[in-house]
Amino acid sequence: MEIEKDLLNVLEIDKNIFLKDIPQIDLYMDQVIQLFENTFNSTKRNEDEKILTKTMINNYAKGKLLFPIKNKKYSREHLLLLSMIYQLKSGLSINDIKATLNGVNDRIMNDEEFDLEEFYKSYLALYKKNTAEFKEDIDTKIKDVTEELGSAEDEQLKKVLLILSFITAGQFYRRAAETLVDELIIEQGEKKEK
Repeated sequence: MEIEKDLLNVLEIDKNIFLKDIPQIDLYMDQVIQLFENTFNSTKRNEDEKILTKTMINNYAKGKLLFPIKNKKYSREHLLLLSMIYQLKSGLSINDIKATLNGVNDRIMNDEEFDLEEFYKSYLALYKKNTAEFKEDIDTKIKDVTEELGSAEDEQLKKVLLILSFITAGQFYRRAAETLVDELIIEQGEKKEK
């Protein structure tokens, strides 16, 4: 099955906002959007898909997914948060993203010891590991589908089983993430009560 090579080439899973990509100066919204477009444009499913828009950024700010913006400029920390929001939005609701990043935003605003850049480096290290594991997992799932169907040459059925396998694994991870978000919400509620 030649699906693996084609799939990995199309997905471009190595695309991300890396620290070296983020300027050392604050950016206006149009510059932020351009950075994300330049980075993730080739990962869009179709031309109509939007990577990041003014409306999205404004909604993130209004929804308090980001700490307040100053003088209509976005700091390096804002860009790191926007990058994490971009990654989270494919699997979580806006409310779940807010709950997930609430503690991070609080630390940025109130904890002089918290280094968001170091935290983001940890995320990038995990991203790199996840990318390698994903490539191995693709190979394993393709082998599993081939074994399940035996010598059947029906590529359509192989693709359908592979899609089901991917979606099932994705749902398991999403449900695990949602369980952790629920725990964060409970913990944040307990802190507010004190």
